[in-house]
Parts: sequence; C-alpha cells; structure tokens
Amino acid sequence: MIEDIYLKKKLTSSWFSLLHETICYEFEKIEVDFAKKNKKKAKLFKRNIWQKSEIKNEGGGISATIKNGLVFDSVGVNFSEVSGKFKKKFKSQIMGADKNPNYWASGISVVTHMKNPKIPAMHFNTRFIVTSKSWFGGGMDATPSFKDNTESKFFHNKIKKMCLKNKVNYSKYKKWCDNYFFLPHRKEARGIGGIFFDYKKSNWNKDLNFVRDSG
Repeated sequence: MIEDIYLKKKLTSSWFSLLHETICYEFEKIEVDFAKKNKKKAKLFKRNIWQKSEIKNEGGGISATIKNGLVFDSVGVNFSEVSGKFKKKFKSQIMGADKNPNYWASGISVVTHMKNPKIPAMHFNTRFIVTSKSWFGGGMDATPSFKDNTESKFFHNKIKKMCLKNKVNYSKYKKWCDNYFFLPHRKEARGIGGIFFDYKKSNWNKDLNFVRDSG
C-alpha cells in the first residue's frame, strides 16, 4: 500500500499523461487510416501547452484538438496537473480545504463528436485531487443521436465487466451518472448514461487500478 502523497501524485499524473498521449495516438491513427483508404488528407491533433499562472509555478497542461476531421468532427483530449489555493468562498465546499485551502490536482478529460451522426458523442474524465485529504473522481457517458438498443447494451456491458473486475458497484455508479446527467427541463436523460463517481478514497492502490481500467 503506497502511503507517500508525493509518490501518489507522481504516479497518477504520469498515468494521466500517458493515457492522454495514447488516446491521441489511437485517434490520429483512425483519421490517418481513413484518409489513406479514401485518398484524402488526414487532420492531426493541434496541441496547446498552457500554464495555469504566468506569475506563480502552479502547473498547467496540454490541450489537444481536432476540428473538422474526416472521422472526428470535433475532439478534445486534455491533460492537466495544477496546484494553487482555493478562494475563501470555495473552501467550505471542498473536502479537506476548510482549514488549509491549498490543493493539487491532475486529470484527463476527453470529449468526442463524430462526423457520422450514427456514432454517439462520448465524454470521459478521471482525476486525482489532493487537499488535506485525497480522492479520485470521474466517469464516462455516451450521447447518441439515434436510438440503438444493441449499441447501448454493448456499451454498458463493457463498463459493467470493468467494474466487476475491480469489485466496484456498477449499479451505484450507473445510477449516479443517470442522476448527474439528467436534464430537468426536458425531463429526460442525456444520452444512454454510463458511470460517474467521486470522493473515491477507500483504498488508493485499488482505486488507481479502477481509474486506470476506466481509461
């Protein structure tokens, strides 16, 4: 069991960074293969390296995007590792920040919209946050334009198997996602759901394995 918080930060940030580059590579390969097959020019990721502050050393990240690609209409794959201090009005809202407002956070987020309207838009993110306490959070969901029960079943079965492998309560996280992404003004769910979780901190090693398998 890893106890050192510095090592926990290093390992999680390294994983998110690796996953960021892996997803970018795989997505570009889809674009390039499609371009070769159809004798067209592929759209590659444009990367923007940013810093949270120009004055303080508070980290930053990489935003990678493809717009108007051959397969991806719009896709963003973002990695960040930042630190700072919560403002007074937010301290009471963040676990472990009421007495000490300093924080560190790292994570990855992915949003994809495809050219083909029959392929769902996808959202995914995972993060590790450290105040005087530390925890994982994240989730994934899909929003199709066309109803496809076979596709929905396939999507949820893959997530369920991953949760069972990690001895995680799939039903709990699915319900959390359904509630989190419910659209009250339309009285309907946003897409076909997925899973959502937060404040995951019971066992760091097991939690990291779950987050990695989610990725």
